[in-house]
Amino acid sequence: NKTNMPSSMRGKLLPPEVNRILYVRNLPFKITSEEMYKIFGKYGPIRQIRLGSTPTTQGTAFVVYDDIYDAFDAVRGMSGFNVGGRYVVVLYFQQSRVRKQDDDKEGKKRKIEEMKKEVEEAGE
Repeated sequence: NKTNMPSSMRGKLLPPEVNRILYVRNLPFKITSEEMYKIFGKYGPIRQIRLGSTPTTQGTAFVVYDDIYDAFDAVRGMSGFNVGGRYVVVLYFQQSRVRKQDDDKEGKKRKIEEMKKEVEEAGE
């Protein structure tokens, strides 16, 4: 049985935030793609896994399932799961949140530039 979900649940409406793309945080920095496929593959076929490779994305990954119900099972089964001594956080990817974070970063950059100008002008 590849799923924890009763077969009667399949085909039912899922909460709106549920999608096939999962965002995983708090992974061990040394985890490999092969280990990720082994761990997350038990919930169903995986289309793609992308591990974070920069200093700011290390310890994170995106896991894309072929089937939305497999992604649903993985979130339920893997959230708080201990991987290499770390408790992973598994969330549904939300594009709107990423855009909001990007907007926040741009706003902060603008504010810093404005403050720099004010300080420079005050020092003249």
